[in-house]
Amino acid sequence: MAIIQPKSNRIAAVDVMRALTMTLMLFVNDIAGLQNIPHWLLHAEINEDMMGFSDTIFPAFIFCMGMSVVLAIDTRYRKGDTPLQLIGHIFTRSFALIAMGLFTLNCSEVGFIPYSWFTILMVIGFFLTWGVYPESSGWRNRLNTVLKCAGVALLLFLFVYKDISGSPFSTGWWGILGLIGWTYAVCSLIYLFTGNNLKVNFIVWIALILLSLGTHSSLIPYDYASRWILLTFIPSDWTLHALGMSGILTALLMKRFRQNGRRLFTITIILGAIMLFCGLVSHPYWIISKIQATPTWMFYCLAMFFPIFGLLYILCDLHGGARYFSLIRPAGTATLTAYMIPYVWYSVMSLIGVWYPSWLCSGYPGLIRSALFAIVVVMLTGLLSKIKIRLKV
Repeated sequence: MAIIQPKSNRIAAVDVMRALTMTLMLFVNDIAGLQNIPHWLLHAEINEDMMGFSDTIFPAFIFCMGMSVVLAIDTRYRKGDTPLQLIGHIFTRSFALIAMGLFTLNCSEVGFIPYSWFTILMVIGFFLTWGVYPESSGWRNRLNTVLKCAGVALLLFLFVYKDISGSPFSTGWWGILGLIGWTYAVCSLIYLFTGNNLKVNFIVWIALILLSLGTHSSLIPYDYASRWILLTFIPSDWTLHALGMSGILTALLMKRFRQNGRRLFTITIILGAIMLFCGLVSHPYWIISKIQATPTWMFYCLAMFFPIFGLLYILCDLHGGARYFSLIRPAGTATLTAYMIPYVWYSVMSLIGVWYPSWLCSGYPGLIRSALFAIVVVMLTGLLSKIKIRLKV
């Protein structure tokens, strides 16, 4: 097959890797309730020295987010955005992700509102507030504004009602979207000030890895102002920020060697091998744990992510192979929509009292059901996008 030189600024490999990650996230979230399935497919327990397949999906999403940061900020610069406008965009997007993360984390039965209805109202509030509205003028534009205000009012009602009912919001571990929001904020602000300088971003990447090592060790005791040395007052975990920065570094390498796919793939293989070595060296000191966000877990994840992206870039951008992933494409372009659909799906099933038969909740039939569920959600995401119903922050 002849090599196709990339002609547009859109990087197919980024969309494909994000689509694969989101589709697999739908799958692993659904298999969590299955019985009699291989242990290696599931999340490891907090103190279990293991990385299940499910433990690789969230960090892959953070990695993809880092790559998207570079492409999105560069696109906004080309459109004429100023640094101040970009800071405002980063703030509003981070706020939206953190808010959605906290709502999903605190979603529960409150007073007269059952859990299922709270969930459905929450998702409706998300779509009204952060949904994509078509460009319009006149009364249509005023209607869009009214709908957005209604979404904000609905979310505020849920927030206040939960508080006065005796179960106020808590930040906890911020929820999946909240962790993504904080990581997005940190990585975006870093890239905003470091720009396309590959050498500077490489140094920052190393610094974030060192911060991850420092916060997960006792090398710097708290009595010696570790709060300021390790910046522990910044929410989330430096391991996640390092994963996001790894995506930024990968995107910059892709930009540098965009016309030389083989060299890019070689570099990603080398980086993967280095990360594998770091994982082996660090393993005696930290277990492999997603829940604890240990450096060993990060190193082993990056040992996979770097080469996978290099391979996808050659396949999708240089050999036109993105078409092979057209079925799951909506999961890469309307990711938030795909993530929210299962919340409504499960809630509606609960409200109408419809459940899967027992034979679909165990073993290989259950795994097949979860795989089909993920594909159906992605296809539904595509249908919703066609009628202009999608989340975008």
